[in-house]
Amino acid sequence: MVFPRVLGIECVGELAPSTDPRLAEGSIVASVMGEIVRASSCDPLSRAPEVAGGTSADHSHTRGHLVYAAQGVLSVHTEGGTSIVPANRVALIPAGCPHHHRAHGHTDMRIVFLPPSPAQLAPARPAVFLASALAREVLLALTGPRDRDRAANARLRRVLVDELREAGEQPLQLPEPRDDRLRAVARILYEQPADNTPLAGLGRRTGASARTLSRLFRRELGMSFYQWRTQVRVYHALVLLAEGHDTTHVAHACGWSNPSSFIAAFAAVVGTTPRRYRADTR
Repeated sequence: MVFPRVLGIECVGELAPSTDPRLAEGSIVASVMGEIVRASSCDPLSRAPEVAGGTSADHSHTRGHLVYAAQGVLSVHTEGGTSIVPANRVALIPAGCPHHHRAHGHTDMRIVFLPPSPAQLAPARPAVFLASALAREVLLALTGPRDRDRAANARLRRVLVDELREAGEQPLQLPEPRDDRLRAVARILYEQPADNTPLAGLGRRTGASARTLSRLFRRELGMSFYQWRTQVRVYHALVLLAEGHDTTHVAHACGWSNPSSFIAAFAAVVGTTPRRYRADTR
């Protein structure tokens, strides 16, 4: 998926086996916009502090892992769609799933690799979970500077998995359209999320009737056009909030006629108001 102006996707950097003798054998080194991120095959923990605007190359891992933004917003991109991961969510990337991620704003990215058993907390597809206060603290502890033995880390991971399993999946996964007619509509709204053209008007611009497009949205994406458009707008809003824009600016930039309507839609998807969200992620 490409969000030319909404998410500004641009793949840079690479993941490659380490040749640095200072790192453990089998380590992976990723260059993300100048930041060096280490994820050792021996230590299932990683942290990328203060990555600002970084984008990883498309890659996959032999183990499932959790991606968390302690600050800022991350977007995780897979063949099946895009997840926006604000500071109150955790993304699960299954083993072997090609993906890349981008940091929006001043972002502190944390990664926790999971052994096979805890990785079974969700189906073998990308998913997003609500991060409870306990889950956040465990994620920060696992990726913090304190050294723990493997047994202690294993206990913390079990607590984390239990918390995420209890929370369940959250609706922050935006599926990628496959039909060419839906893709044409999606490109319009990725570039201009404030576009309020009704489905019939978009159909005339893309060569399909409103009825056909409505049926395709339901069949392919499992939601109505208006539900999908709201998701796109909320994702764009999260990015703009991470960049420091105020609520009124974000509301109009994302297509809402007034801040009150935006706040209600944002809270319905994210679970909190834009103001509280910004306060919690600073």
